[in-house]
Amino acid sequence: MVRIKYVVTAAVLLIAGILVAVYLSQSEEKRVKKQFDSLSEWVSKDADETAFTMARKTQNIGTLFTESCEFKAPFYSLSGSYTPDDISSYAAQARLGFSRVSLHFYDLDIDFLEKTSAKVMVTGRLKGESKGGERLDEVREVHCVMKKIDNTWLFNEIEVIEVLKK
Repeated sequence: MVRIKYVVTAAVLLIAGILVAVYLSQSEEKRVKKQFDSLSEWVSKDADETAFTMARKTQNIGTLFTESCEFKAPFYSLSGSYTPDDISSYAAQARLGFSRVSLHFYDLDIDFLEKTSAKVMVTGRLKGESKGGERLDEVREVHCVMKKIDNTWLFNEIEVIEVLKK
């Protein structure tokens, strides 16, 4: 009888441990997705956006990146290592050319390499209208490496892959 009690207790503890592990891994996945949601929100621009809102958003964009983030986007002439300040500055310049722009991410595939590192493959769609009236609608595959620093997931590497048109 005592032996059955130990087996049941061990089984309950094992199940509880598995549930905690699943809960914590989902929590980390949600934290990574939240960073993509924040990037999407802060890159996006409405036609009636004020200068103050633009400054706040572009400054916030920089908070999503590690101290040195590696970019690979050769068809945008944007390859190299950039600081959060550099990234905020480039974002401000890019957003100035648009009257409206939106960025959305789809099909996030997150692979946690270790406790503080994740590889993310995602589809990004950038839509907008330039101040000159030209419409933009681009879809790209994006490969990212994210690092967990001070309990926050930050973009450490980004590679933009051109999707072939049909």
